[in-house]
Amino acid sequence: MSAPSPSLFSPAAKAMAEKLGLKMGRANLDEFAATLMALAKNDRNVLAVTSDSRGSGKLGPFAQALPKQIIEVGIAEQNLVGIAAGLAAAGKNVFAVSPACFLTARALEQIKNDICYSDVPATLIGISAGVSYGALGSTHHSLHDLAALRAINNITLLVPADNFETREAINAAAKSESPVYVRFGKAAMYDLPNPSAKFQAGKALTLRDGKDIAFIATGETVVHALLAAGQLAEHGLNCRVISMHTVKPLDIETVLKAGRECRAVITVEEHSVHGGLGEACASALMQAGVKVPFKIIGLPDEDTVTGAQADIFRHYGISMEGLAETAMNVLKRTGAKA
Repeated sequence: MSAPSPSLFSPAAKAMAEKLGLKMGRANLDEFAATLMALAKNDRNVLAVTSDSRGSGKLGPFAQALPKQIIEVGIAEQNLVGIAAGLAAAGKNVFAVSPACFLTARALEQIKNDICYSDVPATLIGISAGVSYGALGSTHHSLHDLAALRAINNITLLVPADNFETREAINAAAKSESPVYVRFGKAAMYDLPNPSAKFQAGKALTLRDGKDIAFIATGETVVHALLAAGQLAEHGLNCRVISMHTVKPLDIETVLKAGRECRAVITVEEHSVHGGLGEACASALMQAGVKVPFKIIGLPDEDTVTGAQADIFRHYGISMEGLAETAMNVLKRTGAKA
């Protein structure tokens, strides 16, 4: 019997979450499955297509309740995408569900040609993304998906941070007339403060304002940035926290605003430092001529350490404590008073 996975949040981080009034929600994958079930019950054209992944995709209840609206293709990701493309071209509202590491590597050509270049409105759901598979190692980590898909024309990339963003992202994908990729991890997530702004693909949500450090984060790293901002506030630093739930199209306006108004910008992602959110933000800032101290936090170009997701996060500084320390060091290197 395997030991339970360690928590993503240290005791100090949990205390900070309580101080900030954050409540623990459920895993975004569970929220996805419930949202998809509600959509499918109201519309028989909503279909789930899976590659031996209904269990890991939390679609067991969906299959029991709506057996005629789920298609199982087995371990055959290329077939998964081809079938999803055909169904979407025939007018079905298709959600193709598969582990992100396999979906975006084994079936990349099909995503490119059958989905994106053919302009069919299918939604690709990459489950257990980033390092969610933990100790299964690099073969099962998805640290390339955003980089690969950003280079393909005609696809929206959504990376929800919490249950609210998950519901909104799936509802938006269901209404989209063009291809969408949505990326999910496995861990339960804190529900983040709901901003007054309405969720809209391509428009980031600012969860906390400030002009010392701007954390621009995506997916399950957002809560760690928010907790770090809370910790840094105890040191007199006011940090902006931006949930960049859409990596493509990037909300360039919000990125540039952060670069112009804050003393430094730090991006945070559960992805390789190459080709993901950080490099997208760096490109936007540089091309606009905005000069600001800048740091990308993600997985470096090395053999990734093996362990639970929490262990990997802490090793690479994707935690409240790690991000707060990085922020202080970035300010110190600029000669500014931290």
